[in-house]
Order: sequence, then structure tokens, then C-alpha cells
Amino acid sequence: MCRSIKTLRPPYTEHPTSADSQAAALQYVRKVAGMRKPSKANADAFEHAVAEIARITDELLAELVLPARAAAS
Repeated sequence: MCRSIKTLRPPYTEHPTSADSQAAALQYVRKVAGMRKPSKANADAFEHAVAEIARITDELLAELVLPARAAAS
């Protein structure tokens, strides 16, 4: 039901996209909700949670201050 959510920052992922954040958010919501696909009654809450988590993930990644890598020196 749930695979590992990959790390979305360098050096693990050089250029994370919104699609990467969306996929991670979907995996997170599936794990927390305990379901792969919500019922019709839960679809709106499920989709809203995925969208909000993806949004805040993009915001977090944009604001992270990461140490300079040795290759950049």
C-alpha cells in the first residue's frame, strides 16, 4: 500500500518538481488515512489533504537553506 517517500532535496533529488511533491503528498495521505483510494464520501477530504500537503511541501523546499556542496566550491 505504501512505498517509501523519497527525499525531495539536493543531493537526493537535484531538481524536485511539483509533481514530485504531489506524489509524496499522495503517499503520505494514503498512509495516514489507511486507504489507497477513498470512498466517494471521503474523496473531497482526501483530495484536499493531498493538495494542501503538496503545496506546503513546495513551500518548505523553496525556503530550506542547505549547506553548500563540495562540488559547488
